[in-house]
Amino acid sequence: MAPSQSCDPFAEYALADPFIPSAFAWQPGMLVAGVDEVGRGPLVGAVVTAAVVLDPQHPIAGLADSKKISEKKRLALEDEIKSHALGWALGRAEPAEIDELNILHATMLAMQRAVAGLPMAAQAVLVDGNRVPALPCPSQAVVKGDGRVPAISAASILAKVARDREMHALHARYPQYGFDRHKGYPTAVHMAALEQHGALAEHRRSFGPVAAAIAQGNLF
Repeated sequence: MAPSQSCDPFAEYALADPFIPSAFAWQPGMLVAGVDEVGRGPLVGAVVTAAVVLDPQHPIAGLADSKKISEKKRLALEDEIKSHALGWALGRAEPAEIDELNILHATMLAMQRAVAGLPMAAQAVLVDGNRVPALPCPSQAVVKGDGRVPAISAASILAKVARDREMHALHARYPQYGFDRHKGYPTAVHMAALEQHGALAEHRRSFGPVAAAIAQGNLF
């Protein structure tokens, strides 16, 4: 028997590990936004977030944690999400904001911006992870939510595609850093490039390897 819509807000999706909110009373037709971030760990660039309100009348096949699907699949799903979701928005916090606030608080700020950017007011928000920002509606954190809540999966895909595009654009300007491959994460290639070429204006100065490069006068 199919799950009842009265108790399962994601009845239109086949979920191996379904999630039922406990922080708010879900009702059919409720505008619930899923929120996720990409880019907490990199040494360079913004942390990018997305908020998505899916349309239960237009289920999107193949939604999953963005890290577990191919780039080709992410791009195809990005188009479908943007075409069929009831609403979506991106948010971000820039390197200077990350340096001023720290990465956790900057991520919360970017999530607030994504939710605020939705074309409608969300009635509730589900956020991937174990923390939620201050929001004007009920919200709940969902551990591993990008694999359990379809709207969070959709948000993870939009945020990942958006940030990857920014890294490809940065690579076009500074190909010697290899941003198209490591997307700004502190890989051996990135660390070697940082040591050889110095820190860029786009690097996060509060992150240890970047701070060390700057302390040694190693600037691009």
